Amino acid sequence: MDRTAKEELVGNLHEAILATNCLVVAHQTGLNAGEVTALRRQVQDAGVTFKVTKNRLARLALAGTKFEHLSPLFTGPTAIAYSKDPVAAAKVVVEFAGKNDKLKIIGGGLGAVQLDVNGVKALATMPSLDELRGKLIGLLQAPAGKIAAVLQAPGGQLARVLNAYATKGEAA
Repeated sequence: MDRTAKEELVGNLHEAILATNCLVVAHQTGLNAGEVTALRRQVQDAGVTFKVTKNRLARLALAGTKFEHLSPLFTGPTAIAYSKDPVAAAKVVVEFAGKNDKLKIIGGGLGAVQLDVNGVKALATMPSLDELRGKLIGLLQAPAGKIAAVLQAPGGQLARVLNAYATKGEAA
């Protein structure tokens, strides 16, 4: 890889890191092609980016970002996962690492906060941004649905009473 390609790679990675909210750093050793394909499929389905990185280039890309404090984690066979959703990257990597011991989480960051392995795992247990939005919409819609049910109830009760009198009158 020549110098301009490296500069372009670092620039693209730097821009992607600036736009992300969550970054997970992992060591991946011995993953075969099938395992890497399965991981990449899971990552892509969740809207997460997963990259095997050269440590020196990754440290250069981290410079000047909110994740700059993660630079010491970049030793050995390192890969990063990142996403705009603060939970998605952690969920996918923790789920895959739970099934495959060849991928080991070594840390991460949520904004300017550095997370250890347990912090990343705790982050993975939280509901995703889409799940939280769904719950919020459900909470906002619930009162309106209850008001509609209360307003419809008296009319329904009146109709049932009138129907009962009508059927009683026909039976007599």
